Amino acid sequence: QVQLVESGGGSVQAGGSLRLSCAASGRTLTNYRMGWFRRAPGKEREFVATITWSGGSTYYADSVKGRFTISRDNAKNTVYLQMNSLKPEDTAVYYCTAKGSIFGIADSPSQYDYWGQGTQVTVSS
Repeated sequence: QVQLVESGGGSVQAGGSLRLSCAASGRTLTNYRMGWFRRAPGKEREFVATITWSGGSTYYADSVKGRFTISRDNAKNTVYLQMNSLKPEDTAVYYCTAKGSIFGIADSPSQYDYWGQGTQVTVSS
């Protein structure tokens, strides 16, 4: 089992920045893929970004490319999502997730095995 705990959410004005953290525990994550998804009110869960734990290969949704950066700190077993130039449409609950393989589809929530409880991000105009 992998336990994921998100933190760092909050309220910010449009154009501002937030950094989300996801602390992972319970298993060695060497061959894992980590991801961030979000769910806005009344919408489906949406892919945001993903990173492979070992090689650090990243992939982003078009809606956040150039504004968000996913990274990981192996020593701290933590994944980060740096969010800059935030927009009101980024308002959502953000979820950290882990998949026990770096292969296969990376942007579908059904492919991931473990999920955090979520952290709220609210961007006001």
